Amino acid sequence: MKDRLLALHSSPTTRRSSRLITAILCLSGTVVALQQTMVIPLLPDFPKILGVSADDASWLVTVTLLTSAVATPIVSRLADMFGKRRMMLISMTMIVVGSLVAAIGGNFVALLIGRGLQGFAISMIPVGISIMRDELPKEKVASATALMSATLGIGSALGLPLSGLIFEHLGWPAIFWLSAIVGVLLIIAVAAVVPESSVRTRGKFDFLGAVMLSTALTAILLAISKGARWGWTSELTLLMFVIGIVTLALWFPYELRVTQPMVDLRTSAKRPVLLTNVASILVGFSMYANNLSTTQQLQMPKISGYGFELGVMAAGLCMIPAGLAMVFFAPVSANITKRFGAKITLVVGGTVLALAYIARVFLTGSIALIIISAAVVSIGTAIAYSAMPMLIMRSVPITETASANGLNSLLRSVGTSTSSAVVAAMLTSMVIPSGPGEGLPSIDAFKNIFWLAALAAVAAAAAAAFIPRRGAKPETALRPVTPEGFELPDAAVSETEIVVAGRVVRADSRPIRQAVVTVMDMEGRPIDWSRADNEGNFSLALPRPGRYLVVTSADGWSPRSQVIAFDSAQSTHTVELGDRLTISGKVGVDGRTTSGTVVTLTKPTGEFVASTVTDGTGHYGIALPTSGRYILTALTESGHGTLARQIAVIAQSTVVDFDVPVDAEPLTTV
Repeated sequence: MKDRLLALHSSPTTRRSSRLITAILCLSGTVVALQQTMVIPLLPDFPKILGVSADDASWLVTVTLLTSAVATPIVSRLADMFGKRRMMLISMTMIVVGSLVAAIGGNFVALLIGRGLQGFAISMIPVGISIMRDELPKEKVASATALMSATLGIGSALGLPLSGLIFEHLGWPAIFWLSAIVGVLLIIAVAAVVPESSVRTRGKFDFLGAVMLSTALTAILLAISKGARWGWTSELTLLMFVIGIVTLALWFPYELRVTQPMVDLRTSAKRPVLLTNVASILVGFSMYANNLSTTQQLQMPKISGYGFELGVMAAGLCMIPAGLAMVFFAPVSANITKRFGAKITLVVGGTVLALAYIARVFLTGSIALIIISAAVVSIGTAIAYSAMPMLIMRSVPITETASANGLNSLLRSVGTSTSSAVVAAMLTSMVIPSGPGEGLPSIDAFKNIFWLAALAAVAAAAAAAFIPRRGAKPETALRPVTPEGFELPDAAVSETEIVVAGRVVRADSRPIRQAVVTVMDMEGRPIDWSRADNEGNFSLALPRPGRYLVVTSADGWSPRSQVIAFDSAQSTHTVELGDRLTISGKVGVDGRTTSGTVVTLTKPTGEFVASTVTDGTGHYGIALPTSGRYILTALTESGHGTLARQIAVIAQSTVVDFDVPVDAEPLTTV
């Protein structure tokens, strides 16, 4: 038995399949990222080719940005619920369909529809990362995740020269034909190589939450991306901002009340997740400034005093070293994560980004210096991007990794969109005269962009520095073992991993909302955790059937620990919390037990919290409020005696007894 397991564990087929899965997923991510920048070099030519204005042509970039922002959280949530590989195939199909519509249609409307469909595919990157967590050996997750995260920058950098080269030799439809062909090949590869993950969350899809979030994102990103053209104080721009902000203001409380929300805001508010998402916005802002400014800086005419007057394709080719730098440094960032943790990796990435941009302020004298400094920016981006999924996955339930990574990618898109608007504003507001009524961006405009990007990178590193350290991580929990004590091979792990469901209830079988369920193995090592929904339902991903230690807690209830045997994914396990945390005690009047005494709980600031009446034995009980200082007051039934006490409430039951003197003057005691 031992020899067979060891032979299977070291099987070349297993190692080869892991490498192949990683290669296919990363190639898919690169192709998806290409869609973001593939039409940028063609924007100056599209107005003439399609017979539209320059403002209309810019929508070919804007529509992709909007659909990708809307699709990322929705597709990621659906991937957690209905299958990650399935949603990857659907997303890749959208690329193929969008490319065919654009190539065959040949007009502006067809191109606009095609580009919108292509934007749906960007959600493949967070979904692909969650597949890596589910399917790859634990020692390969960090390096594969680093490479998958870097594909966004790699594809964006390579898209600039590639599309320019194809356009010059084969025409613009060839760009979309190539995307369609590559998309079909990747659909076949994903279907043949990537297994469908068994890790799924149960429940209903939050359609209203998805519509509200899509409305808010579309309005806000439209205002950010089009504000420079429409005017930042124009009625349309202000209307978009108002619609977005008001919709978000309604969406947040709705998501907190709905049973199965589109985005778990309580988990997103956890310090590690919140700070990682803040860093994602800042790194996205910093990274995109490099892509937008470098090619423009190289294309500036020599009469500007600092430009090199390169053509579109030559300037795009200068971005290839930046793309390759992300490929080569992805393994380096993975090694930093393995040795020091993802938090340190993110701090290092933000620091490298900041130093690179500071260098860019001064290194403007030659093409070589610009290429080198732009490549260093990409190195910092690769290091920072690789850390974010690891930080997210260690802090959210395993059954929600795709949706959590999707939210992180969405916020990164918010950062890049904001960067695009700021760069455009800088380049159009700080100009030098170049002719009658014309002007060129000054060198100070580019330097100010670099300073802003450096500040954003410093802020990202600072946010990462406050992410709390963790010991053991759920995503690196030990692999399951056989009864003989031998670790199972990775192929067997993927086959035995199960997702189990349960329900947290009180003694009368009514559900307890928002209870937190943590599961550990029998040696106390963390496996997964889950937050029960408003119906008390939860789900957990376990490496195999067996006995586990389950710890359940909820506000106002005594925590409970128990050993549960999870034998299959089909059964539902009920966890009962029977002891309600209370403030309780006995009230006497002049030493004698009495009923009917009114006991009230208020805050020192005057707000009423709760009240009750003592029973026949003089006892009372009030459900435990949130931790803090309170005033507990007793008033006799006759109204002739009262007594108040200040108490401190912590997360455990509190006993406070009263002996109220009759006809005593009401007073407050501490």
